[in-house]
Amino acid sequence: MRAEPTVEKSVARPGIVTAASEYIKDVRVEMSKVSWPTREELRESTLVVIVMVFVIAIFIGIVDRGLSLAFEAIIKMVG
Repeated sequence: MRAEPTVEKSVARPGIVTAASEYIKDVRVEMSKVSWPTREELRESTLVVIVMVFVIAIFIGIVDRGLSLAFEAIIKMVG
């Protein structure tokens, strides 16, 4: 049995300028659908993020210090 030869169809592509303008139009349409936060919502969200960064940094610092002390104690006992 012979395999049938495949025939490639030529697909017309839009020019780069047409494609770019279509892309920009699509972006504008999608951006008009976005629900933007108010200034107050943005301020509150930013404050929450900053506070959580500090809380997690302190937690990681405490855990790191505790593990360092534990490993130093283990090394002193073994060595």
